[in-house]
Amino acid sequence: MASSSSIAVRELPLFPLPEVVLFPGRPLPLHIFEFRYRILMNTILESDRRFGILLWDQVKGQPADVGCCAEIIRYQRLPDDRMKILTLGQQRFRVLEYVREKPYRVGLVEWLEDTPPQKNLVPLAAEVEQLLRDVVRLSAKLTEQNIELPDDIPSLPRELSYWVASNLAGVALEQQAMLEMQDTAARLEREAEILTSTRNHLAARTVLKDTLKSS
Repeated sequence: MASSSSIAVRELPLFPLPEVVLFPGRPLPLHIFEFRYRILMNTILESDRRFGILLWDQVKGQPADVGCCAEIIRYQRLPDDRMKILTLGQQRFRVLEYVREKPYRVGLVEWLEDTPPQKNLVPLAAEVEQLLRDVVRLSAKLTEQNIELPDDIPSLPRELSYWVASNLAGVALEQQAMLEMQDTAARLEREAEILTSTRNHLAARTVLKDTLKSS
């Protein structure tokens, strides 16, 4: 189903990547070495510096339908025409159809936005942030390392939901499901579930560690 909140349709060069899900507002550094993607980068550097990143599903052998537009913020040319680029996530999109496959994919895409919230999401966002702080505190205690959250965590519910989702490690399919959600509350609620489970697991391990230390 096409979203009623879609605001435009355009062609977008696409870059499928395994195990990588980009979210709006989040940075993503990339090392470009494959010939077709060197062509892609050189092409978009002469236009609006934007391309789409899609999670490559290694089981199905195809890219996901929903991705995030990336804008090149900085780039450095390396020997052999390789490049290091820093991108920043922009709007999410859904691929409607592929316009071209060679030398790289180009898709006709529609932009996606979250639906306007039906309730005040500030309390839910505050709960997620507190759970995040609990997880970091327990991780630091368990590993006996100094782990701190950055000072610039977003406070707005939607932006916070993207920040938390982008920092979930090793769960690309879960991240993809969150990217596809168009309900900020649903995304925050899923993150609260994951963080609560992680916190409880870490708390149990911390208790065990303290018990073993004192015995």
